[in-house]
Amino acid sequence: MLPEVRKILYSTDLSKSSTAAFEHATYIAKKTGAEIHILHVVEKLSNEAKITLQTYVMDRKSRHDLLQERVHNAESKLHQRQDNFWDSLHPDEAAVRQQIKSINVVEAFPAETILKYSKELDVDLIVMGTHEKGIMHTFLGSVAKNVLNRSQVPMMIIPIATKEG
Repeated sequence: MLPEVRKILYSTDLSKSSTAAFEHATYIAKKTGAEIHILHVVEKLSNEAKITLQTYVMDRKSRHDLLQERVHNAESKLHQRQDNFWDSLHPDEAAVRQQIKSINVVEAFPAETILKYSKELDVDLIVMGTHEKGIMHTFLGSVAKNVLNRSQVPMMIIPIATKEG
């Protein structure tokens, strides 16, 4: 017998393709009554990026403000995507929105943070999407791969819906 799904961690990179993964998470939540926890991780800057920032932005407060703006922009984008998603649904379908128990945007290392949240929240399922091909594919694909390889929680990886022809 499969374990009951009571809590779902939906991890998003805020790409347009991540909507398909959210649709799956909400569908499962609707069918099972599970809570949904949403997580977006803003990638920490590398040491080289920090040195570059210090070189070109001498004022410590300005550097701090720039770094904080990355998180605030991600929060704003996440909330806007959520509003657009829920507004596009029939009110009967949108009732599952009440099952969202947390929305977190943090600056950290993605794979480690997703795994940490999955343990802290004691989730039964992690839902993530795949990513567009291109310059970021290798990095972003490695996040899902690292989580998948190290997770003790079942995962659902949703591929990008592509239109052929």
